[in-house]
Amino acid sequence: MRQLVLIAAMLVGLCGAALAAPPKVAADIAPVHSLVAEVLGEIGAPALIVPPAASPHGHNMRPSEAAALNAADLVIWMGPALTPWLQQAIDNLAGGARSLVLLDVHGTTLLPYRDDPHFEPEGEAENEAHDHEPGEIDPHAWLDPENARLWLGAIADILSEIDPENEAAYRANAAAAGEEIAALVAELTNELTPLGDKPFIVFHDAYQYFEHRFGLHAIGAISHGDAAPPGPRRISAMRKLIVDTGAACVFAEPQFPSGLVATVTEGTSAEGAVLDPLGVALQPGPGLYPQLLHELAETLQSCLDPGG
Repeated sequence: MRQLVLIAAMLVGLCGAALAAPPKVAADIAPVHSLVAEVLGEIGAPALIVPPAASPHGHNMRPSEAAALNAADLVIWMGPALTPWLQQAIDNLAGGARSLVLLDVHGTTLLPYRDDPHFEPEGEAENEAHDHEPGEIDPHAWLDPENARLWLGAIADILSEIDPENEAAYRANAAAAGEEIAALVAELTNELTPLGDKPFIVFHDAYQYFEHRFGLHAIGAISHGDAAPPGPRRISAMRKLIVDTGAACVFAEPQFPSGLVATVTEGTSAEGAVLDPLGVALQPGPGLYPQLLHELAETLQSCLDPGG
């Protein structure tokens, strides 16, 4: 009888330990993964579904990424506006998991894709396909650090619902990360404000949240959409835009061919450089998000104001 009581006590203990285990969390892209890692702190480590070097707009998951999604208790992602393929994967592999779509968090600053003469030169829409419908929301909202601060609280909220025993830690971690981002916003505002009158061109229209927050002045994008290669008319229009505006820089991205930027800038005074919106060369983890913003600012400064 005594032996049965001991066995029962051990089973209760094992069940209690299982219940006390932190939730398994999966995040879609490296910047989101970084914010989640900040809130989890030492309690756990999130899984990353889309490696930084992959395009979130279309990614074939590796077996390890599919397994991480399958094991998740919670999936935190930007939403189908950024990764349309991920919704079906979540439904198939993580059907029982909770889901937090950051673009749906109340209070998030959302901007529609731009459809002005600079980003769509006159006459171009008739000749080349455009990836976005008028008024469609631009999903690159993590590049506004004030959105990131808001999301830290939403991440802490849902983790606290799932794992109330660690609520105090989640909320403290979110508050500390939010303070770090607030200090970073103040620092980058001082650095980037002098660049507001310097026009530049990007590879694709992914940076307007960063521009909007820090008063920067992008005037065009080489590519019509996230995955649409530009045609000859588009390239010609961008070359003319450089000449007409005196744009100092044209920025490529690590995930896309850099040769197009060389083609656009050839014969002009514009310099080429690389902006990285995802953190391709950075180590995934809690430090990635602030480092990503720092590197965007440094790249813009060094190209737009090399003597500053």
